[in-house]
Amino acid sequence: MEFIHHTDGEALSCASFEPAASGGPASSTRAVIMHGAGIGSKERSIPLARDFAAAGHPSLAFDFSGHGDSSGKLEELSLERRFRQALGVIEAFAPDGGPLALVGFSMSGQTVVDLTAHLGGRVEAVCLCAPAAYGPEAWPVPFGDGFTELIRRPESWRPSTVFDVLAAFTGRSVLAVPERDEVIPPEVTAGIEQALRTKSRFSKVVLDGADHQLGRWLSDHPEHRARLVDLCARPHDPDHTGLARA
Repeated sequence: MEFIHHTDGEALSCASFEPAASGGPASSTRAVIMHGAGIGSKERSIPLARDFAAAGHPSLAFDFSGHGDSSGKLEELSLERRFRQALGVIEAFAPDGGPLALVGFSMSGQTVVDLTAHLGGRVEAVCLCAPAAYGPEAWPVPFGDGFTELIRRPESWRPSTVFDVLAAFTGRSVLAVPERDEVIPPEVTAGIEQALRTKSRFSKVVLDGADHQLGRWLSDHPEHRARLVDLCARPHDPDHTGLARA
């Protein structure tokens, strides 16, 4: 079902998917999938959202303002507004306060962590796909008002909240990384992996042949989408902290 949700002064385009009635009992865990920056949109996330629904999990993909079919201008968006918009959509999609699986691509890796810090125990699982991390000073800065210059400062990502929040996370976690990533510094990926290995039930998937545009790549590789859904959504072996290549 496609609908418009009004939050943060914007009209956000959303697409939700429910498990088929004939597919067995639906899970109480709802999956929320968030696209990356730039040309990212919910269209790249819809195949993954459908896969979550096919696995029994109600799912949602949406466009942040300035992206896809939502209102607003990209240059007026910020990490802070991304958090507010995602939270507004989640409150409308899952008003019962039930468990969530949060999936974030690239910039939305930071958004997933911001939501996890805010929502606490509601977040049952996180799936981070080529995730980014940003220092706190970048959080309120509109993308058209010096944001790019700020994040290009050497090691500006080091004070990010991402690492401490993920080190404290005890749910299921999946880190999906491409074979080659021309955007995310390898130190960021390594720091996120180290944090996730601290307490969470962790899995890492290396996607051979993929680049940073994982949303686009996964839309053409259903078998790998299914692998991510399985790792993110199924009951997990507490002794497993493995690496898989896909």
